[in-house]
Amino acid sequence: MSAHIAVPSVSNKTYTGIAYGMGAGALWGLVFLAPELTRAFTPLQLTIGRYIAFGVIAAVLIAPRWRVLRAGLSGRDWKSLIWLALFGNTFYYILLSGAVQTGGIAMTSLVVGFLPVAVTIIGSRDKGAVPLARLMPSLLFCCGGALCIGWQAIAAPASGSAGQPLTGLLLAIGALVSWTAYAVGNSRCLARLPQVTVYDWNLAIGLMTGLQALLLIPVSVATEPLDYSLSQWSQFATVSIGVAFLASIAGNGLWNRMSRLLPLTMVGQMILFETVFALIYGFVWEQRLPSLLEVMAFVMVTASVFTCIAAHRRPANA
Repeated sequence: MSAHIAVPSVSNKTYTGIAYGMGAGALWGLVFLAPELTRAFTPLQLTIGRYIAFGVIAAVLIAPRWRVLRAGLSGRDWKSLIWLALFGNTFYYILLSGAVQTGGIAMTSLVVGFLPVAVTIIGSRDKGAVPLARLMPSLLFCCGGALCIGWQAIAAPASGSAGQPLTGLLLAIGALVSWTAYAVGNSRCLARLPQVTVYDWNLAIGLMTGLQALLLIPVSVATEPLDYSLSQWSQFATVSIGVAFLASIAGNGLWNRMSRLLPLTMVGQMILFETVFALIYGFVWEQRLPSLLEVMAFVMVTASVFTCIAAHRRPANA
Protein backbone atom coordinates (compact mmCIF):
# COMPACT_ATOMS: atom_id res chain seq x y z
CA MET A 1 0.00 0.00 0.00
CA SER A 2 2.78 2.41 0.92
CA ALA A 3 4.67 1.64 -2.31
CA HIS A 4 1.52 2.33 -4.30
CA ILE A 5 1.14 5.77 -2.67
CA ALA A 6 4.80 6.73 -3.17
CA VAL A 7 4.68 6.55 -6.95
CA PRO A 8 2.13 9.35 -7.50
CA SER A 9 4.10 11.48 -5.04
CA VAL A 10 7.20 11.24 -7.22
CA SER A 11 5.11 11.83 -10.32
CA ASN A 12 3.49 14.96 -8.89
CA LYS A 13 6.87 16.35 -7.89
CA THR A 14 8.23 15.71 -11.37
CA TYR A 15 5.32 17.28 -13.21
CA THR A 16 5.30 20.28 -10.88
CA GLY A 17 8.99 20.77 -11.69
CA ILE A 18 8.25 20.50 -15.41
CA ALA A 19 5.51 23.12 -15.08
CA TYR A 20 7.99 25.48 -13.41
CA GLY A 21 10.47 24.74 -16.21
CA MET A 22 7.88 25.59 -18.85
CA GLY A 23 7.06 28.85 -17.12
CA ALA A 24 10.73 29.80 -16.92
CA GLY A 25 11.20 28.93 -20.59
CA ALA A 26 8.25 31.07 -21.66
CA LEU A 27 9.68 34.09 -19.83
CA TRP A 28 13.30 33.46 -20.84
CA GLY A 29 12.29 33.17 -24.48
CA LEU A 30 11.53 36.91 -24.40
CA VAL A 31 15.25 37.55 -23.83
CA PHE A 32 15.95 36.64 -27.45
CA LEU A 33 13.71 39.48 -28.63
CA ALA A 34 15.46 42.17 -26.57
CA PRO A 35 18.51 42.56 -28.90
CA GLU A 36 16.13 42.93 -31.85
CA LEU A 37 14.01 45.55 -30.10
CA THR A 38 17.13 47.59 -29.24
CA ARG A 39 19.34 46.78 -32.24
CA ALA A 40 21.05 50.21 -32.18
CA PHE A 41 22.73 49.30 -28.88
CA THR A 42 25.73 47.02 -28.49
CA PRO A 43 25.67 43.64 -26.67
CA LEU A 44 27.70 45.17 -23.83
CA GLN A 45 25.25 48.05 -23.44
CA LEU A 46 22.31 45.65 -23.46
CA THR A 47 23.98 43.60 -20.75
CA ILE A 48 24.68 46.66 -18.59
CA GLY A 49 21.11 47.96 -18.95
CA ARG A 50 19.42 44.67 -18.16
CA TYR A 51 21.55 43.77 -15.17
CA ILE A 52 21.68 47.17 -13.53
CA ALA A 53 17.88 47.03 -13.63
CA PHE A 54 18.02 43.48 -12.22
CA GLY A 55 20.39 44.59 -9.45
CA VAL A 56 18.23 47.56 -8.44
CA ILE A 57 15.01 45.50 -8.36
CA ALA A 58 16.80 42.75 -6.41
CA ALA A 59 18.16 45.25 -3.87
CA VAL A 60 14.70 46.70 -3.22
CA LEU A 61 13.06 43.29 -2.83
CA ILE A 62 15.77 41.76 -0.65
CA ALA A 63 16.26 44.72 1.71
CA PRO A 64 13.71 43.57 4.36
CA ARG A 65 15.44 40.16 4.68
CA TRP A 66 19.04 41.19 4.11
CA ARG A 67 20.28 40.40 7.65
CA VAL A 68 18.72 36.94 7.63
CA LEU A 69 20.14 36.14 4.19
CA ARG A 70 23.62 37.38 5.02
CA ALA A 71 23.71 35.31 8.20
CA GLY A 72 22.80 32.16 6.27
CA LEU A 73 25.58 32.44 3.67
CA SER A 74 29.26 31.61 4.15
CA GLY A 75 32.27 33.04 2.34
CA ARG A 76 32.18 30.07 -0.01
CA ASP A 77 28.55 30.83 -0.86
CA TRP A 78 29.35 34.46 -1.74
CA LYS A 79 32.16 33.30 -4.03
CA SER A 80 29.70 30.96 -5.72
CA LEU A 81 27.29 33.85 -6.21
CA ILE A 82 30.01 35.89 -7.94
CA TRP A 83 30.85 33.27 -10.54
CA LEU A 84 27.22 32.22 -11.01
CA ALA A 85 26.33 35.85 -11.74
CA LEU A 86 29.24 36.06 -14.19
CA PHE A 87 28.59 32.86 -16.18
CA GLY A 88 24.81 32.76 -15.86
CA ASN A 89 24.13 36.45 -16.47
CA THR A 90 26.89 38.93 -17.38
CA PHE A 91 29.17 36.91 -19.66
CA TYR A 92 26.33 34.80 -21.00
CA TYR A 93 24.15 37.74 -22.04
CA ILE A 94 27.00 39.54 -23.81
CA LEU A 95 27.55 36.41 -25.92
CA LEU A 96 23.83 35.82 -26.41
CA SER A 97 23.12 39.40 -27.54
CA GLY A 98 26.01 39.29 -30.00
CA ALA A 99 24.80 35.96 -31.36
CA VAL A 100 21.24 37.24 -31.90
CA GLN A 101 22.44 40.41 -33.65
CA THR A 102 24.82 38.56 -35.99
CA GLY A 103 23.20 35.16 -36.43
CA GLY A 104 19.50 35.72 -35.77
CA ILE A 105 17.00 34.63 -33.11
CA ALA A 106 16.24 31.17 -34.52
CA MET A 107 19.87 30.07 -34.87
CA THR A 108 20.84 31.37 -31.43
CA SER A 109 17.88 29.83 -29.63
CA LEU A 110 18.45 26.43 -31.18
CA VAL A 111 22.18 26.37 -30.46
CA VAL A 112 21.53 27.27 -26.84
CA GLY A 113 19.00 24.43 -26.94
CA PHE A 114 22.01 22.09 -27.14
CA LEU A 115 22.54 22.74 -23.41
CA PRO A 116 20.76 19.56 -22.24
CA VAL A 117 23.47 17.35 -23.74
CA ALA A 118 26.24 18.78 -21.58
CA VAL A 119 24.14 19.12 -18.43
CA THR A 120 22.66 15.63 -18.77
CA ILE A 121 26.06 14.02 -19.23
CA ILE A 122 27.35 15.81 -16.12
CA GLY A 123 24.21 14.98 -14.15
CA SER A 124 24.37 11.28 -15.08
CA ARG A 125 27.42 10.99 -12.82
CA ASP A 126 25.42 11.95 -9.72
CA LYS A 127 24.64 9.26 -7.17
CA GLY A 128 21.34 7.56 -7.99
CA ALA A 129 21.01 9.32 -11.36
CA VAL A 130 19.34 7.70 -14.36
CA PRO A 131 22.03 5.81 -16.33
CA LEU A 132 23.41 7.61 -19.36
CA ALA A 133 22.49 4.68 -21.61
CA ARG A 134 18.80 5.18 -20.81
CA LEU A 135 19.12 8.88 -21.66
CA MET A 136 20.81 8.23 -24.99
CA PRO A 137 17.66 8.62 -27.15
CA SER A 138 17.07 12.05 -25.61
CA LEU A 139 20.68 13.08 -26.22
CA LEU A 140 20.60 11.86 -29.82
CA PHE A 141 17.46 13.87 -30.56
CA CYS A 142 19.06 16.96 -29.03
CA CYS A 143 22.28 16.47 -31.04
CA GLY A 144 20.24 16.05 -34.21
CA GLY A 145 18.44 19.34 -33.63
CA ALA A 146 21.71 21.19 -33.02
CA LEU A 147 23.28 19.72 -36.16
CA CYS A 148 20.29 20.77 -38.29
CA ILE A 149 20.48 24.40 -37.29
CA GLY A 150 24.27 24.48 -37.23
CA TRP A 151 24.37 23.26 -40.82
CA GLN A 152 21.90 25.93 -41.90
CA ALA A 153 23.86 28.69 -40.16
CA ILE A 154 27.12 27.75 -41.90
CA ALA A 155 25.98 26.52 -45.32
CA ALA A 156 22.88 28.62 -46.00
CA PRO A 157 23.03 32.10 -44.40
CA ALA A 158 19.77 33.95 -44.83
CA SER A 159 21.15 37.46 -45.18
CA GLY A 160 24.23 39.61 -44.65
CA SER A 161 27.82 38.64 -45.32
CA ALA A 162 28.93 35.03 -45.23
CA GLY A 163 30.96 35.64 -42.08
CA GLN A 164 28.15 36.99 -39.96
CA PRO A 165 26.18 33.74 -39.44
CA LEU A 166 29.40 31.91 -38.59
CA THR A 167 30.32 34.62 -36.06
CA GLY A 168 26.84 34.35 -34.59
CA LEU A 169 27.19 30.58 -34.34
CA LEU A 170 30.51 30.87 -32.47
CA LEU A 171 29.04 33.43 -30.06
CA ALA A 172 26.04 31.17 -29.47
CA ILE A 173 28.34 28.24 -28.70
CA GLY A 174 30.19 30.43 -26.21
CA ALA A 175 26.86 31.32 -24.57
CA LEU A 176 26.03 27.61 -24.44
CA VAL A 177 29.27 26.77 -22.60
CA SER A 178 28.80 29.68 -20.19
CA TRP A 179 25.25 28.75 -19.28
CA THR A 180 26.08 25.07 -18.93
CA ALA A 181 28.55 25.99 -16.19
CA TYR A 182 25.84 28.11 -14.52
CA ALA A 183 23.10 25.45 -14.74
CA VAL A 184 25.27 22.78 -13.13
CA GLY A 185 26.77 25.07 -10.49
CA ASN A 186 23.42 26.61 -9.55
CA SER A 187 21.80 23.21 -9.03
CA ARG A 188 24.73 22.11 -6.85
CA CYS A 189 24.47 25.25 -4.71
CA LEU A 190 20.71 24.98 -4.23
CA ALA A 191 21.13 21.35 -3.18
CA ARG A 192 23.60 22.19 -0.41
CA LEU A 193 21.77 25.32 0.82
CA PRO A 194 18.30 24.15 1.90
CA GLN A 195 18.15 26.97 4.47
CA VAL A 196 18.12 29.61 1.69
CA THR A 197 14.91 30.06 -0.29
CA VAL A 198 15.08 29.95 -4.07
CA TYR A 199 13.63 33.48 -4.09
CA ASP A 200 16.40 34.90 -1.90
CA TRP A 201 19.09 33.00 -3.81
CA ASN A 202 17.94 34.53 -7.08
CA LEU A 203 17.89 38.03 -5.57
CA ALA A 204 21.41 37.52 -4.18
CA ILE A 205 22.60 36.58 -7.66
CA GLY A 206 20.84 39.73 -8.88
CA LEU A 207 22.83 41.88 -6.46
CA MET A 208 26.11 40.37 -7.68
CA THR A 209 25.09 40.77 -11.31
CA GLY A 210 24.18 44.42 -10.76
CA LEU A 211 27.60 45.10 -9.24
CA GLN A 212 29.30 43.43 -12.20
CA ALA A 213 27.24 45.55 -14.59
CA LEU A 214 28.38 48.72 -12.81
CA LEU A 215 32.02 47.69 -13.34
CA LEU A 216 31.37 47.38 -17.08
CA ILE A 217 30.10 50.97 -17.48
CA PRO A 218 33.61 52.58 -17.83
CA VAL A 219 34.51 50.00 -20.49
CA SER A 220 31.37 50.78 -22.47
CA VAL A 221 31.77 54.57 -22.16
CA ALA A 222 35.38 54.40 -23.33
CA THR A 223 34.87 52.08 -26.29
CA GLU A 224 31.29 52.37 -27.52
CA PRO A 225 29.02 55.10 -28.97
CA LEU A 226 26.57 56.97 -26.75
CA ASP A 227 25.01 59.34 -29.28
CA TYR A 228 21.52 57.87 -29.27
CA SER A 229 18.27 59.80 -29.48
CA LEU A 230 15.97 60.32 -26.52
CA SER A 231 13.44 57.89 -27.97
CA GLN A 232 16.14 55.23 -28.36
CA TRP A 233 17.27 55.66 -24.75
CA SER A 234 13.64 55.49 -23.62
CA GLN A 235 13.07 52.25 -25.51
CA PHE A 236 16.36 50.88 -24.17
CA ALA A 237 15.31 51.61 -20.56
CA THR A 238 11.86 50.09 -21.07
CA VAL A 239 13.24 46.88 -22.58
CA SER A 240 15.96 46.61 -19.92
CA ILE A 241 13.50 46.94 -17.02
CA GLY A 242 10.98 44.62 -18.67
CA VAL A 243 13.55 41.88 -19.33
CA ALA A 244 15.03 42.29 -15.84
CA PHE A 245 11.66 41.78 -14.16
CA LEU A 246 10.14 39.11 -16.42
CA ALA A 247 13.23 37.03 -17.18
CA SER A 248 15.63 37.67 -14.29
CA ILE A 249 13.19 38.01 -11.38
CA ALA A 250 10.21 35.86 -12.39
CA GLY A 251 11.91 33.47 -14.84
CA ASN A 252 14.93 32.77 -12.63
CA GLY A 253 12.65 32.26 -9.64
CA LEU A 254 10.68 29.58 -11.49
CA TRP A 255 13.91 27.95 -12.68
CA ASN A 256 15.29 27.76 -9.14
CA ARG A 257 12.09 26.17 -7.88
CA MET A 258 12.34 23.60 -10.65
CA SER A 259 16.02 22.94 -9.84
CA ARG A 260 15.05 21.80 -6.34
CA LEU A 261 12.36 19.43 -7.62
CA LEU A 262 14.11 17.70 -10.52
CA PRO A 263 17.38 15.74 -10.82
CA LEU A 264 20.19 17.34 -12.80
CA THR A 265 19.63 14.91 -15.67
CA MET A 266 16.19 16.51 -16.14
CA VAL A 267 17.15 20.09 -15.30
CA GLY A 268 19.11 20.46 -18.54
CA GLN A 269 16.18 19.23 -20.61
CA MET A 270 13.96 22.00 -19.27
CA ILE A 271 16.02 24.68 -21.04
CA LEU A 272 14.49 23.36 -24.27
CA PHE A 273 11.26 25.11 -23.31
CA GLU A 274 13.17 28.38 -23.66
CA THR A 275 14.19 27.21 -27.13
CA VAL A 276 10.61 26.39 -28.08
CA PHE A 277 9.23 29.72 -26.92
CA ALA A 278 12.15 31.70 -28.37
CA LEU A 279 11.54 30.07 -31.74
CA ILE A 280 7.86 30.96 -31.62
CA TYR A 281 8.62 34.56 -30.64
CA GLY A 282 11.32 34.76 -33.30
CA PHE A 283 9.11 33.54 -36.14
CA VAL A 284 6.37 35.97 -35.12
CA TRP A 285 8.87 38.85 -34.94
CA GLU A 286 10.43 38.01 -38.32
CA GLN A 287 6.96 37.33 -39.81
CA ARG A 288 7.98 34.14 -41.52
CA LEU A 289 7.44 30.40 -41.41
CA PRO A 290 10.28 28.13 -40.25
CA SER A 291 12.53 26.49 -42.82
CA LEU A 292 12.66 22.71 -43.24
CA LEU A 293 15.84 22.45 -41.15
CA GLU A 294 14.30 24.60 -38.42
CA VAL A 295 11.19 22.41 -38.37
CA MET A 296 13.36 19.29 -38.11
CA ALA A 297 15.36 20.86 -35.28
CA PHE A 298 12.18 21.93 -33.49
CA VAL A 299 10.74 18.40 -33.68
CA MET A 300 14.00 16.84 -32.47
CA VAL A 301 14.47 19.08 -29.44
CA THR A 302 10.83 18.53 -28.47
CA ALA A 303 11.26 14.75 -28.80
CA SER A 304 14.37 15.09 -26.65
CA VAL A 305 12.33 16.46 -23.75
CA PHE A 306 9.66 13.76 -23.95
CA THR A 307 12.12 10.88 -24.21
CA CYS A 308 13.99 12.29 -21.21
CA ILE A 309 10.77 12.40 -19.17
CA ALA A 310 10.01 8.81 -20.19
CA ALA A 311 13.47 7.67 -19.11
CA HIS A 312 12.96 9.19 -15.66
CA ARG A 313 9.51 7.62 -15.22
CA ARG A 314 10.68 4.03 -15.64
CA PRO A 315 12.13 3.56 -12.14
CA ALA A 316 8.91 4.86 -10.54
CA ASN A 317 6.74 2.54 -12.63
CA ALA A 318 9.00 -0.36 -11.85
